[in-house]
Amino acid sequence: MPWFPVKKVRKQIKLLLLLLLLTCAAWLTYVHLSLVRQGRALRQRLGYGRDGEKLSGVTEGRGVRAALSTHRAEDSSESREEEQVPEGRDPNLPFPVGARKPPPLNLTRQVPPWWEEYKGQANLHVFEDWCGGAVGHLRRNLHFPLFPHTRTTVKKLAVSPKWKNYGLRIFGFIHPARDGDVQFSVASDDNSEFWLSPDESPAGAQLVAYVGKTGSEWTAPGEFTKFSSQVSKPKRLMASRRYYFELLHKQDDRGSDHVEVGWRAFLPGLKFEVIGSAHISLYTDESSLKMDHVAHVPQSPASHVGGHLPQEEPRADMLRPDPRDTFFLTPRVEPSSLENVLEPCAYAPTYVVKDFPIARYQGLQFVYLSFVYPNDHTRLTHMETENKCFYRESPLYLERFGFYKYMKMDKEEGEEDEEDDVQRRAFLFLNPDDLLDDEDEGELLDSLEPTEAPPPRGGLLPSTTAPTPPSPRRSRALSWAARPPPLLLGRAPRPRAAPAPPKVYVTRVRPGPRAPPRALAPLGPRSPPRPPFPGVFLRPRPLPRMQLRAPPRLPRPPGHRTGRPQAVQPRTPARAQATQGSREAQARVPALAAATAGLNSSSEAQPVTSFLSLSQVSGPQPPGEDEQEEEEEADEDRAPGAEDSDEAAGPPRGRWREDAIDWQRTFSVGAVDFELLRSDWNDLRCNVSGNLQLPEAEAVDVVAQYMERLNARHGGRFALLRIVNVEKRRDSARGSRFLLELELQERGGGRWRLSEYVFLRLPRAHAGDGDADAESDAEPDAPSPEPAPVASTRPDGRPELCRPLHLAWRQDVTVHFIVPVKNQARWVAQFLADMATLHTRTGDSHFSVILVDFESEDMDVERALRTAHLPRYQYLRRTGNFERSAGLQAGVDAVEDASSIVFLCDLHIHFPPNILDSIRKHCVEGKLAFAPVVMRLGCGSSPGDPHGYWEVNGFGLFGIYKSDFDRVGGMNTEEFRDQWGGEDWELLDRVLQAGLEVERLRLRNFYHHYHSKRGMWGTRSRKGSRGGSP
Repeated sequence: MPWFPVKKVRKQIKLLLLLLLLTCAAWLTYVHLSLVRQGRALRQRLGYGRDGEKLSGVTEGRGVRAALSTHRAEDSSESREEEQVPEGRDPNLPFPVGARKPPPLNLTRQVPPWWEEYKGQANLHVFEDWCGGAVGHLRRNLHFPLFPHTRTTVKKLAVSPKWKNYGLRIFGFIHPARDGDVQFSVASDDNSEFWLSPDESPAGAQLVAYVGKTGSEWTAPGEFTKFSSQVSKPKRLMASRRYYFELLHKQDDRGSDHVEVGWRAFLPGLKFEVIGSAHISLYTDESSLKMDHVAHVPQSPASHVGGHLPQEEPRADMLRPDPRDTFFLTPRVEPSSLENVLEPCAYAPTYVVKDFPIARYQGLQFVYLSFVYPNDHTRLTHMETENKCFYRESPLYLERFGFYKYMKMDKEEGEEDEEDDVQRRAFLFLNPDDLLDDEDEGELLDSLEPTEAPPPRGGLLPSTTAPTPPSPRRSRALSWAARPPPLLLGRAPRPRAAPAPPKVYVTRVRPGPRAPPRALAPLGPRSPPRPPFPGVFLRPRPLPRMQLRAPPRLPRPPGHRTGRPQAVQPRTPARAQATQGSREAQARVPALAAATAGLNSSSEAQPVTSFLSLSQVSGPQPPGEDEQEEEEEADEDRAPGAEDSDEAAGPPRGRWREDAIDWQRTFSVGAVDFELLRSDWNDLRCNVSGNLQLPEAEAVDVVAQYMERLNARHGGRFALLRIVNVEKRRDSARGSRFLLELELQERGGGRWRLSEYVFLRLPRAHAGDGDADAESDAEPDAPSPEPAPVASTRPDGRPELCRPLHLAWRQDVTVHFIVPVKNQARWVAQFLADMATLHTRTGDSHFSVILVDFESEDMDVERALRTAHLPRYQYLRRTGNFERSAGLQAGVDAVEDASSIVFLCDLHIHFPPNILDSIRKHCVEGKLAFAPVVMRLGCGSSPGDPHGYWEVNGFGLFGIYKSDFDRVGGMNTEEFRDQWGGEDWELLDRVLQAGLEVERLRLRNFYHHYHSKRGMWGTRSRKGSRGGSP
């Protein structure tokens, strides 16, 4: 048996383990390098990067999961997200349903062929006229990423168009110059993101560097190290391979727009350099493709992450679910079974202006609005921060005073008069009770003191007039004493808890001949100016107070008027001057002393306004108490401004006190219904108010009457489940028209939808008037199958429901959407997609799309119509410049059925699911036309987050029966040839003159997309200089 060195192995066991560990490490390194050369690197644990750190700090959560899932399913044809898509669910569903699930990612995994001549350029897609500075705003664009406004190329990754409100998407391949670790950095104004894939597949793109997320972050050109998120971690690249990259940039309307990407080798001291043309190449060549060809456009995690994040709570009330949105799917009760429920009656409203001469564009004044119940939440409450026109208040008034006039502040006991007085003085208005009338002014001037005179003392003459007992009447002469200082110039009153006695304004009279009560003596050359209002100070610094003698006793409570004061002998001028001299010696009020000397030199009595405490307003006191009284007054002077005691040594300075806040203030308010202030006139001033609200009691009363007649006719066959919708058109002379939409439960059956017009006829409205109007409206040779209307037979004389003749809508009528187009490829594609989705969601085949093409060059419109999943369509081609009126008229002429509805439409419309049902309900042949109000979205807004206003002035979206359209003369193609704007108002004038009603309602989730007007309808932009702005 061979000898085995067991003892030596035990001694060298540590060295052997180290040798084994190094051998394994060398083997793993060799395997890794071999796989790298083959394009397959060793994958690390999910959710971690090269350095073992989580990528969530650089990449959004959904982007990480999406990117990592693509690695796991790299060799499969379908990803996990695609396997979870429900059958029949369109990922690009255009109808907003509030917070819905995000659509699945449709990532590009099949890379198109690449050619060597692609080097030196990168693909550039431009999305113009879209507000916001964050990349998330760009992803919310309806056409991102498939339908940009412009497709072009760029020669380096540094772009500055010198424009505003746009977004850029630059994509292609990066070709490294050498093998090694590379760091990337992006700089931009405003936000930007740089995505890089570990290979040439767009599905594996990962966010490696970005500038900001909110839109407020930006950098200067070439500032690659301002934010930590700008610089990526080292990435291992190989020169023999190409890597897919994607650069997203969003610019708002401010700043110097730019975006650039730099790279450097991961070595100390190297600076970032912009990636030039030698290291980039095209993803594919788009020069020969039209705008509707989008199969080649790559879709990566950068194109979708964060673009459709669900919202926990809708920002607009209109986005909340409403039964109206899907009520059209409920089967409708046959109208034939409802004919005998109500008695027939003639329907001829007095507001119809048939054959009435209307001035040009004045038909807007004859369009009335309908009332709606229950609330459909079409009022744009989320837009009222900027626009408060709904409240019928002046914007300047609301900005200054707000809504405080609707509140009544609660007052504590004893503060009723004080609060009213303070509120009046807040606007510099004097309280009439505080002004002295002739009698009170004479009393005050005759008396030395405004309070009750003290008992006679030595040196004082007795009064010749006996004092009267106190009167319970409120003293207007002393009304200032019971109230806090006035609230002037925003100054709040002092708290009442202060122990200091309140101040009172007193007017004293200097010795001399008595002047008339209202006469003012002229001032001397050195006399100080009089105050604007006696007893009212309009400056923050209080005037020095006069020294008056008062007995050392408590004053009488404020608010009690004394009798006429006893007459007191006035002081002589010599005594006054002596008193003045003593005060000057004490240096109490030097400024007032000079003014007093000037006043005493005059031969007439001059009123002097003083600022006194209530304890000082009393009779004189013995001379021995002078010093004690002065000390008390000095302490009193310091009491109101105790916080300024440190500055007592300095000169007196005026200072505004801080506003006192009453956190315990409560108020009373009553229920306010601002809807009562609105009328059914077409309000052209307020574009955020919704439909008029019908009072609940009125709607319930009408429904109750109808259900009573329905159950009487069918023997209680139907039961009312809920009131879905009630619309009222008011006619104060003859009655009101109602559209009732009720959900009924059939006995022993299912649920049914009742949608019928009824008429609530007023008792004073004679049937003969309606018959005459109905006969005049009807054609001479038209048969009259309906029975003759009857008059109201209700014994109590209340309005009675009846069935209006010739006012029934058809559910199976065909609706033709007529749209003229030219060079709007992305919008045509979106419109056709919305129409196809409408057909899928509703299952309604009774509509068609008619596109009138004015020689579009950016797409094949006819081919797009053929490939769209539409029940019916027509393609009309016209030559020449774009003419909206001519295009609409050509589309109407192509409709053969005169008893079908034509809907004059626009291309940039987002339709709600119930659009077909809404058009049919509000279009009645010979009676009604429909002009729905569309919400025009603002820049950067989308149907999921609508910000904008109702287009109350526009009538371009118009539904009408073809027979009525031909009867009014159609579109005016002579005056409106090369322009649009005004043709809808001109058509409205002729529709109203023909005797038709125009129903005007705001539709829920009915939007007009914000779109760029540059390049529309074949207009060409001039090419500026290379360095200039476009």
